[in-house]
Amino acid sequence: MPASHGKDAVFQLDNASGSTPGSLQNLTPYVDSVSGLPGSRNLSEVTAFGDQGVKSIPGLFNTTFTISGTLDPTVVTVVGGAHRASVTATFEYGPQGSTAGKVKFSGEAWVTDFTIDASVGDKVPFSASLQVDGVVTVGVYP
Repeated sequence: MPASHGKDAVFQLDNASGSTPGSLQNLTPYVDSVSGLPGSRNLSEVTAFGDQGVKSIPGLFNTTFTISGTLDPTVVTVVGGAHRASVTATFEYGPQGSTAGKVKFSGEAWVTDFTIDASVGDKVPFSASLQVDGVVTVGVYP
């Protein structure tokens, strides 16, 4: 597979509080970092007497990820709305872009943290932490 550049990444989140609830809102123009996908999986240790090393069995997936970027009213509406919502938000992330055949991570997540900072000498950034509800679906764009 050819190498990709991060500038081609796309990120969308459910617009729960907008004019069209339940539709994915493209946040790509405002997001400059997505970190933590596809996520981690817990392991349960099953080491017994006589074993020469630790043995484990796979457990539950427990995925958290973060997004960050430049603040915009769209971000406040979509991410802030998902942060205040009492339902999960659908997300879709394409680290190589969204053209046919490129990898896509998607699922449902809770926005657990939404932070806006400002300093006199820099852009106004935002960051958000998301906890996946269930598992991340790995696929490709059609």
